[in-house]
Parts: sequence; C-alpha cells; structure tokens
Amino acid sequence: MLSYQHAYHAGNAADVHKHALLAVALEYLARKDKPLTYLETHAGRALYDLAAPEARKTGEAAAGIAVMAPWFAPDHPYSRALEVARRKGGPQAYPGSPLIASTLLRPADRIVLAERHPQEVTALRRAMPAADVRAADGPSLVLSIAPPQPRRGLVLIDPSYEIKTEFRTIPEFVAKLRRKWPVGVLAVWYPVLASGAERPMVERLAGLDGDALSSEVRFAPVRPGHGLIGSGMWIANPPYGLETAAAELAERFAGSGPRA
Repeated sequence: MLSYQHAYHAGNAADVHKHALLAVALEYLARKDKPLTYLETHAGRALYDLAAPEARKTGEAAAGIAVMAPWFAPDHPYSRALEVARRKGGPQAYPGSPLIASTLLRPADRIVLAERHPQEVTALRRAMPAADVRAADGPSLVLSIAPPQPRRGLVLIDPSYEIKTEFRTIPEFVAKLRRKWPVGVLAVWYPVLASGAERPMVERLAGLDGDALSSEVRFAPVRPGHGLIGSGMWIANPPYGLETAAAELAERFAGSGPRA
C-alpha cells in the first residue's frame, strides 16, 4: 500500500517509544570500534515538520513529543537526534528513524534504507544524501542482502500495518531473517490496538527461538474512537542496557496520565 503517510503521525507517542529505544540501542552498538550496518524496511522521509498541516490535522505530535521531550536528558541519544533535526529543519522539525541512525552512527557505518512511496523516496534521498536509499520492498531487500556487510548491526522493521496481512507476514519474515542473520539486532515495532488485532503476531514473535526483549507501553487515544492505544517493540539480540531503558520508559508512560 502506498497511501500511508507518516507525516500525519510523526512525533506521536508511539514514535517516542520506538525512537527512544532505537537511539539507546544504536548508541550502545556504536561504542565498539568495529563498523556496523543499519537497515530499515519502511524508512519514510527521515525529517518531518510538526508545524505542517498533516501533523497539525491529527494532533498526534502535540500529545507525543511536544509533552514527552522533557523526559529525556540533553545527553540522551534521542535528545541529541532531536537537536540535530531542529538544526536541520527548524524548531518544529522531528527526526525519523533514518536521521536518528545517521546522528548516532559513524562515517564507517553502513546505512541501507528501503522505501516504496515515490514522494517519500525523493524526500529521503534529500535528507540522507550519504545513505544507500533503495526504492524497494523492504523485507525482500533485507532478506536479499542478509547477512549484510559489515555483519554487526541492526534492522528496524516498522510497517504501517495498514495492510492487515502484515500481522501474519512480519513474524514469517523475522523468522527467515533470524536464520540468515543470527547475530543481527532485529527490532520490530507494532501498534497496540483497541481491537487486539496485533496479539496473534506478538504471540508468534514470542515463540521464536533466541534471546529477545519485549517492550509495550500504553497511552490514551488521541481522539475518541482512535484505535491506537499503545506501542510495542520486540527486539531480538537486544544490546546491553536496553532492558533497563525500556523499563524506565514504561514507567514514564505509566505515570504520564490517563491510559486507554
């Protein structure tokens, strides 16, 4: 599906959960001298304007990063990525995951980004001129190059799930990828929905072999009837310290106000 536009949702509470954990994981991986590979299956445009009509229409950023940014100290890797985005795009700019990765990784590290929407690909290449941007189906691309070179690294898998079959196909993709790239950090984002449609997928991910971290947070829907009531991250081979960061973030969400 090429109709999904993350500009309507950038900086929402789910982004805060996903991007804060991603930043912690990447910062830890980059501490070692050895280079690494960062992959994304659904990259988006990398840099978003929260003052744009799309973001203002939904109000999701206003209920997300606008009130949650103070949770993170200035030296937190997520805060550092926020600052870089604002230097690039102004005070209302927000970094997508590709920009977070480029902020925290080194020149020797490899960044490969997949995106199918033509307009998003154009914006992504403009925002990320040094990255390897592919106009391609993300899961197919990642499987075709796994294990990547360098072999150390992380892949972020975060489809929109507007295609309902993704709740079935993503665990199948992750199982194949883990067999091809057993040392990779595989990070899967998923929505927590009022309908519970994501639960079979979560159970299938939990049943996969190997070490993994599961992090879920809940928050109130941004408007009556909105189905998104939380955010989940399942991470295979989680880097050191990520479990603690996930627990601290969950406490922040739990104490942030009414939940669905």
